[in-house]
Amino acid sequence: MSDDRLGKIDADTFESVIAPRLGAEREDVHLGPTAGIDFGVFEVGEQAVVTATDPLSFLPELGSERAGRLALDIVLTDVAVSGVAPTHLTIALTLPPGFDDDTFEGIWAGIDAHARSLGVAIVSGHTGYYTGIEGSWVGGATAFGVGDFDDVVRPDGARPGDALVVSTGPAAEVAGLFSTLYPARLGLDPETVATAQDRVEDIAAVEDALAAHAAGEVTAMHDATEGGIAGGLNEMASGAGVRFDLDPDAVPMAPGVAAVCAAIDVDPWHVTSCGTLLIAVDPDDAEAVVDALETRGTPAAVIGNVSEGDGVYADGERVEEPEFDPSWTAAQRLGE
Repeated sequence: MSDDRLGKIDADTFESVIAPRLGAEREDVHLGPTAGIDFGVFEVGEQAVVTATDPLSFLPELGSERAGRLALDIVLTDVAVSGVAPTHLTIALTLPPGFDDDTFEGIWAGIDAHARSLGVAIVSGHTGYYTGIEGSWVGGATAFGVGDFDDVVRPDGARPGDALVVSTGPAAEVAGLFSTLYPARLGLDPETVATAQDRVEDIAAVEDALAAHAAGEVTAMHDATEGGIAGGLNEMASGAGVRFDLDPDAVPMAPGVAAVCAAIDVDPWHVTSCGTLLIAVDPDDAEAVVDALETRGTPAAVIGNVSEGDGVYADGERVEEPEFDPSWTAAQRLGE
């Protein structure tokens, strides 16, 4: 497999292979799989059930319990960005036969503690040991949240006149993980590495998403995962059929991020940035959303606005959507 096929499938494959083949057509499905949207929605008893599925990656180098907590948060955030709090979860784990028992117990303790803290119940699952499992990707999970249909906010809902808010800033996930997994290979001084390692804590975003929704009239929200903020903003603008104009100097950048990205030769705007929320909000509420995030200790800023048109522009220059996420190839290179 070529490097540019690591990570999510491309939009053309999704539209040609997956989108036309989604099983039975049911009237209770209000939103099925859609490129650029983190979740689906179906109806039960006139209530909206928001659901999202993600693979699970456990990195014991983060500490077992923290690895479990962060893996879970990434799944739950895909529901929380809708404005509906996640409440239920199913998990399937396909562990390699040599997976350490103490590590597994620690990871599960982290999952349990984080789920409890967010009011999320684990209602079903499957756990087993299987051959052929490589790396840290050892399963998947599906999260659910239940709310009113009026509460559901889609990532493609940005309107002309909205303000754009970004939390955390680009590439905190990559900076935190790479400095933890490959500290000796970055060529950085120990103080910079230690600072970058703190960025692991920036990955969690469920409570940030819910706080932002509670603070103002959010019209769209997206978690900047694969493809980073450049990819996520393009998905939002394209989905809504609008133009985003950004002030790149206003985008927050957490300490240690620029140094790690330079060391691994990636553009911080193009790499996976779990924990970074891209938010379109009524301009009258933009500062309230920023304040709500900063009160939680999360850096945030108003970085631009939405207008008629198409595309994403920074200081008037078009920001193209990356063809693939370069963090995958950087990880392969450093892991060799």
